[in-house]
Amino acid sequence: MKLSSKSTVCDAAIAVGSTLNQRGNTAVLTGGACVAIYTDGSYVSKDADFVIRGRVRQAALDEALGSLGFSRHGDRYVHPSIEFYVEFPPGPLAIGADLAITPVELSRGGNTALAISPTDSCRDRLAAFYDWQDRQSLELAVRIARHQQVDLELIRRWSETGGRLDEYQEFLKALRLARTARARKPERRS
Repeated sequence: MKLSSKSTVCDAAIAVGSTLNQRGNTAVLTGGACVAIYTDGSYVSKDADFVIRGRVRQAALDEALGSLGFSRHGDRYVHPSIEFYVEFPPGPLAIGADLAITPVELSRGGNTALAISPTDSCRDRLAAFYDWQDRQSLELAVRIARHQQVDLELIRRWSETGGRLDEYQEFLKALRLARTARARKPERRS
């Protein structure tokens, strides 16, 4: 897959994930790039974070990403034609203390990459809201839930296990308000 100035973060993520997975490295997209994908681009991420399951040599990462035109600068991989970069934060792949993460497949142009699910992306943003009272993360969790089908019961149980039902209720209230505002928005006529 050739990347260009017109490539989206989704294009780059699928190219990187597919390339790594074809070389025997299970890489799972997480973080802001998933938010960008699951909100249909209403959120813009400047990076694509992958957690690699298992061990991989630095030279193997350099070679795999080099085949796509990326070069390593410190802990980032940059591409001359795109404005965002690729990083590999240390694992394990988790949402808070939950290590039982089942990735989903993202596909484009015959390439497939693994990513956290919309539900897990929503939980990831809620974890930042719960732990740091990050209001932007709450808004992003709401955007994900508006654009994608998420498992609200799983999110409720996860919130309850973490002692965060009050914050979960705040999330539900914000989601209801967002859905109501969207439903009331008048249609544009051409």
